[in-house]
Amino acid sequence: MDGVSAAWPAGGGLVPAARIPGGELAALAAAADFAVLPVGAVEWHGPHLPLGTDLILAEGFAAESALGGDGAVPSGGTPDGTATPTGPRGVLFPAVPYAACPGQTRPWPGTVAIRPEIAVGYLADVIEGIVAAGFPRLLIVNGHDANMSTVRAAMEWVSGRRTASLLLVNWFQLVTPAETTELYGPLPARGHGGAYETSGVLGFDPDAVRLDAVADLPPKPKLPVTHPYVLVESRPDPWQGWSGHISLADEEAGRRVRHLAGARLREVVAAWVAAPPPAPPTDAPLPTGTSQPTGAPQPTDGSPPTGASRRTDVPAAGGAEPEEAP
Repeated sequence: MDGVSAAWPAGGGLVPAARIPGGELAALAAAADFAVLPVGAVEWHGPHLPLGTDLILAEGFAAESALGGDGAVPSGGTPDGTATPTGPRGVLFPAVPYAACPGQTRPWPGTVAIRPEIAVGYLADVIEGIVAAGFPRLLIVNGHDANMSTVRAAMEWVSGRRTASLLLVNWFQLVTPAETTELYGPLPARGHGGAYETSGVLGFDPDAVRLDAVADLPPKPKLPVTHPYVLVESRPDPWQGWSGHISLADEEAGRRVRHLAGARLREVVAAWVAAPPPAPPTDAPLPTGTSQPTGAPQPTDGSPPTGASRRTDVPAAGGAEPEEAP
């Protein structure tokens, strides 16, 4: 690797962390805009999809988080090359392959599930290790729905210990239900192992999919309400560790899904990298100088007022309350 300037493709892109010599890590970390961590699972998705479906999708979209791997041109560039592409510089860490898996897939062959409490602790250590290596901005690209809770819990833990901006994006949510309806028609397409997820794999690795291995297995209907909810059941019916209308999936739909989701991921990353960084965490219950509620009792022994910090050497925490995850 001939210096930091030669580490990235012209205008931005990703450098694999596993290939960085230890003596060059500090310089590359200082020059990088962010690090990327794909998180997936090894899980049964039916006879038609590989056990590494979630890894294929997490690693595929993570690789596209900067310039992209499908010919996409970042801000400042043109497809004919008449302008120099400019995009963020990222460092891609090896994927986390194993995850907590739901009861609906654990009995099926090939699912390798770890306990949720183990998953949270493991992810917290991985995330903190990447931040401690010099990457305060970390993008986590998720390919497995159950990771949304365990990764979120780990992120919240690390954010109280390290100065960090941790961004979690689930590829599945980058294309809206209305758009999948437009793409596949009125039949449901977004279930586990269904047409949408199958198309996603087709967009990256069509040879890994066996469309002729199954017949359609219509999924259980959703509740007839428009309000958001999370429903976890021991075994929905019909269910074979997957369900869906596989006949709706094809490579063209896969290319469309990859293009839409990849472009939107890059939009999110660009906005995030351009945003100001957070303040360091503090262990003070309230920053020094915070005004007290009217009528709060005040001590008379010279100790700090109720609710005030005893620390004066910790900067006040800044920024707004984090938004709830979708």
